[in-house]
Amino acid sequence: MTSSIPKPGDALPHYVSTAPFDPSLIEPNTSGMAAFSKASQLRLMWWQFRQHKIAVWSGAFLLVLYLSILICEFLAPYNLHTRNIDHIYAPPQSIHLFNDGKFVGPFVYGREMTLDMDNLRRVYRDVPTDIQPLRFFCKGDTYRFWGLFEGRTHFVCPAEGGEMFLLGTDRLGRDVLSRIIYGARISLTIGLLGVAMSFVLGIVIGGLAGYRGGTFDLIVQRIIEVLQSIPSIPLWLALAAIMPVTWSPILVYLGITIILGMLDWTGLARAVRSKLLALREEDYVLSAQLMGAGTSRIIGRHLIPGFMSHLIASATLTIPGMILGETALSFLGLGLRPPITSWGILLTEARSVSVIALYPWLLIPTIPVVLVILAFNFFGDGLRDAADPFR
Repeated sequence: MTSSIPKPGDALPHYVSTAPFDPSLIEPNTSGMAAFSKASQLRLMWWQFRQHKIAVWSGAFLLVLYLSILICEFLAPYNLHTRNIDHIYAPPQSIHLFNDGKFVGPFVYGREMTLDMDNLRRVYRDVPTDIQPLRFFCKGDTYRFWGLFEGRTHFVCPAEGGEMFLLGTDRLGRDVLSRIIYGARISLTIGLLGVAMSFVLGIVIGGLAGYRGGTFDLIVQRIIEVLQSIPSIPLWLALAAIMPVTWSPILVYLGITIILGMLDWTGLARAVRSKLLALREEDYVLSAQLMGAGTSRIIGRHLIPGFMSHLIASATLTIPGMILGETALSFLGLGLRPPITSWGILLTEARSVSVIALYPWLLIPTIPVVLVILAFNFFGDGLRDAADPFR
């Protein structure tokens, strides 16, 4: 029996192939792998993000919503301040397509109002013989588009001399659907502006604290700990209460934005600081320092871009908190005030339990708030997963 073990001192047998090296035999270079190896970071993030179906649909929903606030005057059936005194606290109307088995097209039935003397409540009843077809791309209430020029064209209007209140009316006879559409412009933009402010504060303060360290880092950390130890809602209420009542609605809007932005930068600043503490020891940072690069250039051009995707995902998850903060402040009467309309202001109509019991449609503005917050959370989760495509 022969042994494959060589004798002591003999050379170990080995084999060297004389064939030319072909890497495709070891690792097949398919077109997909070639595209993956040459793809940029953004393209890799997009490929990963598309795998998150809920995030994609949430992003599409938010995109449509933010595009719609650009033309909310056109989309709303009525002007923001139009009052229908004959239809106070009118319940929502239903859209019908058929009448007596015949196709008529989208229409609503006319209504007649009677007063219930037992509880002094208005009672509305549909009149089946009064068919009011809806009009599309029609002339309706006059409005000023973005406050620049007047217009009368609406996407949908009630019939001539008729009414159309798909989500009911409030105590002044104003259409709830139109006010929700107008309120979306304020509620959605205040979240973006607040996040933009907290984004800048968090990156600048957290970046300097993480890169410089020392006394400045200690001071920043103590300030962050103090701000995070204070309950957010009482702090919001205290800061909102000191705003003068003589301020114009625009100043109040900017004040609420500043308050929300100033109190939400601490979490982002800590994340930036912890990341920069690790990255500032890298060789490329030392190379930039030896080449004479300043602090702002090193932080802005070399450190922050390395984890910008994570910052964007964090900012996306912060926007729902901003929207909820504005809604809570306005609901409590310490935020925005009429004539500015937001979803929080619309909910002030439903403060009383008796009002909710009699007119439950006044709680409908909570539906877009919940949908937007869920969409932002799903969208942020998808971005956070896509931020690290090499996981």
